[in-house]
Amino acid sequence: MPRFEWVRKVLILGSGAIKIGEAAEFDYSGSQCLKALREEGIETILVNPNVATIQTDPRLAGKVYLLPVIPEYVEKVIERERPDGIMLGFGGQTALNCGVQLAKMGILEKYDVKVLGTSIEAIEKASNRELFRQTMLNAGIPVPRSRSATSIDGAIEAAEEIGYPVMVRVAYTLGGKGTGVARNKHELVEIVSRGLTHSMISQVLVEEYIGHWKEVEYEVMRDYQDNCITVCNMENFDPMGVHTGDSIVVAPSQTLTNREYHILRSASIRAVQALGVVGECNIQWALHPSSEEIRAIEINPRMSRSSALASKATGYPLAYIAAKLAIGYTLPELVNKVTGMTTACFEPALDYVVVKIPRWDLKKFRNADRHIGTQMKSVGEVMAIGRTFEEALQKAVRMLDIGKIGLVANNGDDEPEPVEAIKDCLKNPTDERLFKIVKAMKMGMSIREIYRLSGIDPWFLHKIKNIINMEKRLKKLKIDDKDAPEVIKEAKCLGLSDAQIARCMDLSEDEVRRFRKAHGITPVVKQIDTLAAEWPAKTNYLYMTYNGDEDDIKFDSGRKKVIVLGAGVFRIGSSVEFDWSGVNTIWALKKHGVDETIMINYNPETVSTDYDISDKLYFEELTLERVLDIYEKEKPLGVVVSVGGQIPNNLALKLSRAGVNILGTSSESIDAAEDRSKFSALLDKLGIPQPKWSKLTTIEEAEKFAEEIGYPVLVRPSYVLSGYAMRVAYSSKELRDYLELAAKVTPEYPVVISKFIEGAKEVEVDGVSDGEDVLIGAIIEHVEQAGVHSGDAVMSIPPQSLSSNVIKKIEDYSRMIARALKIKGPFNIQYLVKNGEVSVIECNLRASRSLPYVSKSRGVNLIEVSTAIMFGKTLREMGLLELPPLPYVSVKVPQFSFMRLSGADPVLGVEMMSTGEAACIGENFADALLKALQSVEFAIPNDGGAVLITVGGDEMKRKIIPLAKSLSDLGFKIYATEHTADALYRAGLKNITVLYKVSEPMKKPNIIDHIVQRKIDLVINIPAINPENEKSDILRDEYIIRRLAVEYNIPIVTTLELASAIVKVLKYRKKSEVIIRSLNEYMDSLPLKYW
Repeated sequence: MPRFEWVRKVLILGSGAIKIGEAAEFDYSGSQCLKALREEGIETILVNPNVATIQTDPRLAGKVYLLPVIPEYVEKVIERERPDGIMLGFGGQTALNCGVQLAKMGILEKYDVKVLGTSIEAIEKASNRELFRQTMLNAGIPVPRSRSATSIDGAIEAAEEIGYPVMVRVAYTLGGKGTGVARNKHELVEIVSRGLTHSMISQVLVEEYIGHWKEVEYEVMRDYQDNCITVCNMENFDPMGVHTGDSIVVAPSQTLTNREYHILRSASIRAVQALGVVGECNIQWALHPSSEEIRAIEINPRMSRSSALASKATGYPLAYIAAKLAIGYTLPELVNKVTGMTTACFEPALDYVVVKIPRWDLKKFRNADRHIGTQMKSVGEVMAIGRTFEEALQKAVRMLDIGKIGLVANNGDDEPEPVEAIKDCLKNPTDERLFKIVKAMKMGMSIREIYRLSGIDPWFLHKIKNIINMEKRLKKLKIDDKDAPEVIKEAKCLGLSDAQIARCMDLSEDEVRRFRKAHGITPVVKQIDTLAAEWPAKTNYLYMTYNGDEDDIKFDSGRKKVIVLGAGVFRIGSSVEFDWSGVNTIWALKKHGVDETIMINYNPETVSTDYDISDKLYFEELTLERVLDIYEKEKPLGVVVSVGGQIPNNLALKLSRAGVNILGTSSESIDAAEDRSKFSALLDKLGIPQPKWSKLTTIEEAEKFAEEIGYPVLVRPSYVLSGYAMRVAYSSKELRDYLELAAKVTPEYPVVISKFIEGAKEVEVDGVSDGEDVLIGAIIEHVEQAGVHSGDAVMSIPPQSLSSNVIKKIEDYSRMIARALKIKGPFNIQYLVKNGEVSVIECNLRASRSLPYVSKSRGVNLIEVSTAIMFGKTLREMGLLELPPLPYVSVKVPQFSFMRLSGADPVLGVEMMSTGEAACIGENFADALLKALQSVEFAIPNDGGAVLITVGGDEMKRKIIPLAKSLSDLGFKIYATEHTADALYRAGLKNITVLYKVSEPMKKPNIIDHIVQRKIDLVINIPAINPENEKSDILRDEYIIRRLAVEYNIPIVTTLELASAIVKVLKYRKKSEVIIRSLNEYMDSLPLKYW
């Protein structure tokens, strides 16, 4: 049936800031949705405060609103825009929950807005655990024995009926938020009390625990006419009990029999038809390992992380097709854009294997539990394509960028470890289980024993054994042995890199590469066509393998080509903002006459790995070996390394030395900025102030230097992102610990120690230079003082408290540094400001994390400007030497995911911890900050609410007094701990309620009770500046307060500056209405716009 003619204007809800469980896959799905609707001439309005995404670019959506995805704001947008329909399936659980609330509040009916795609009724059936169970049972689909509960008593009753252990699932959440396995009543009460606070409808499901069953997923498409297909089936390497987002996933399934595959396929279609989903959904199954028993676990009635993976694994554009189905098309009417010939109802067939491995950053978090289970903890994922499982698995391990060159032959592989510790990790998995399997096999543990402990199918374990056996053969091999070429070819087919082979054979990586090429051992390029070569493919969606004889494509050397290196795996500090820079570079290159834009990236969540963004997409590793393989085949003009964050940046010097032409800023300049000691020497030469520093040679010298300049000192490794291993040391003991950590992280580069300046403000600059002139995109002021990583700070454009004298100094220093480094492209410089003096912290010669925020706030696409410079244009020619002042304020805030990281302490420091960001624009600072905080799940307390204040140290107690007075004047009830309350009493604040310490639970009223019973709406907990001076029991109490606030969904503030800014917001909200305008309107109000 043709599309609905009455649909002329559609509102799409995005997923907001990136958080664990809801990441860049929704930028990919939302962008595809916007493209699909634009093709139909439908006007689009997008609500999404994630400023770093590609979908919030004005070029994709008709109108973009950088606003919280909550009913209060979405209603105002609906009132302004009057859309015909709304799409809820492209913004994760955030969009679904908001849509359900809009429907229940009668807002959709009031403005006559129709839900396009899956109906509210179907969403409720899938998201409400009890309704889902009933729907499945009515359709004859088995589910685990379970009961829903809306109270702790109800959950206890259910668990006693089912029998421990039980699985607790939470309604209307994603990424397993709040879920857990309870082995007894005590654990059950803990999980359920947390879970109920995180559920939109205060409901949990208590179900039988089926650990060690296989977990299998199917991606299903259904249209309004009830046509249904399965697009992809995926098997989890880890059994049930590990969240699928934290599992290694393989597509297509490898260990299912043909019969099991079809039993699950048929049941998937029945389940989706019973729910009435329209578009795309994901269904998760448990399959008994030795019988054909199955259980439906859950259905996501929307695009999900697994959908993005399935889309990239098969080449089938799931989100694009889902958007078309939502507006009335049927599957047989739509054409598969990859083949250009077959219709959308052809099920993909794969002649390769795909492996996804999650990336965790658990060691960045103080006190975080490294075990993985039913609640997702990973912050990113990689996807590798190969012709064998072994090849794809080893590629994926390298893609994780965790210092591993593959599954074997890594540094530290042979370090002894107690067998009991290994067994414990196999049974109770951590983020390192894959590598512990290798260790167990090398220690002689049998495959049967590993299976018994881990539940991982023996088929996968035998494949890992193949890789270990090859390592043994290589260690015995000599380069001049007669069979060396044959063995090395076999090793390459099993996914071993040149670096692995070099380490096994005691050679250099370059020697292995030369040997390989001399013997004709080179990879071939293969094309993904969705139908196993049964139909010719129209798109250049490519991967490389040693398991093949010829390239699937021809290489035309007469064409003007440019390779762009993508950002690789997302981790804390490198996320969707680098994908924005990569995609915008691809678009800008086309404007400069480039015939073929080539993207190399391997992240399945991203827009840059969409089949139609670049002319050629290599779904491949970002290693020196693989980039050179592609460079030698493609012979491009050059490679862009400055837009993908730290991974491409770290390759710049190596690529340049291998003869690769680097476009933009030279690799020598990059090295001069990234190498801490070289950059510090340059600043001295320019006469630009910087904190006193020294390059470390021995720990003794470092201690002597620290004594000279006085503690605290900052320890900084080179060539790292997100402040990794950066620490502030307040004593020589701390200094020794931190130096050992930093030296491990970047052993080949110097570690620099510098004076840590307390009480300084941090300011940064994003800009672009053409080697002569410099365009300062924005001067960004941080709300928090220096000592909080820039990625975790609240930021403002324009600055709110800097003098014109300080701003001039920052501009002058930025221009001097850019010229001295001969920058040709984007750069970011971070400064400290104290008592009117300005000093430099660091400089990055690449697109920064804040570049999309600056570009959208200023209405000038700095990536487009940078790309023009790469092709010889000057800033003078473009008329971009200076930007006029902004008539509004733009505020960016971090998104934290502490709830999902069991035990993690939410106190901020010099190492980054946020998983995402949101930015909102307002008429003033308070207006923008109010909207931005609500965009990152920070519930602003209502008038008359309760605030708990607990701060460390006498100085901080003095500083908190004016804030406490303001909160009291605003009508808030103030709770405080004993010593903080004394300070407030002495300052004349009388209506303070003292809560007894965490360590004194029997004394009432107690902090723990008030937090658990949610009698507190905001926690202000500011630890002492130097924790060394505090007693351990006080530090432990403070930590428990912060952690409980996170677990019971109570907003927590740990810096004085942010607490002060929130008081401004509360005052503003009392007397003013928030202002709703689109990003387009703000940009159009600017005197200069370059987009």
